[in-house]
Amino acid sequence: MKKQYSPPSQGIFGQIFDSLFILVLVYASLMIPLLINAEAKAESVASAAKAAAHATWESLGQNAVQQAQWIKLGYNPEQAAVLINDRFDYSIDPFMLVITIAVIAGYFVFMLTVSKRQYREVIAEKFDK
Repeated sequence: MKKQYSPPSQGIFGQIFDSLFILVLVYASLMIPLLINAEAKAESVASAAKAAAHATWESLGQNAVQQAQWIKLGYNPEQAAVLINDRFDYSIDPFMLVITIAVIAGYFVFMLTVSKRQYREVIAEKFDK
């Protein structure tokens, strides 16, 4: 008769370390793109601020309803121009996309490889007699 499978236990230190490590990874994955694009964003905002120096609602392409909404929010044409002229960049970098796909696929393969032995032990315990 085969010994009954019992999963390895993890101590409280290991659980706290794992939780903090995952938290740091999530934070880093969210901050790195912001830090990489911070310089380009600063240049974009600076050029938008220069363009906003003598802005009017008409030059910004805002109709009467839009003007009223900006005013309700407490913005004058110069303040609103910085927000209106600062366009978001939704371009996708193919190299970074390939790296992201490779990391996700690598993690998936790693998890399957590491778990393969444990899955087989559990299945053997439950179904082999």
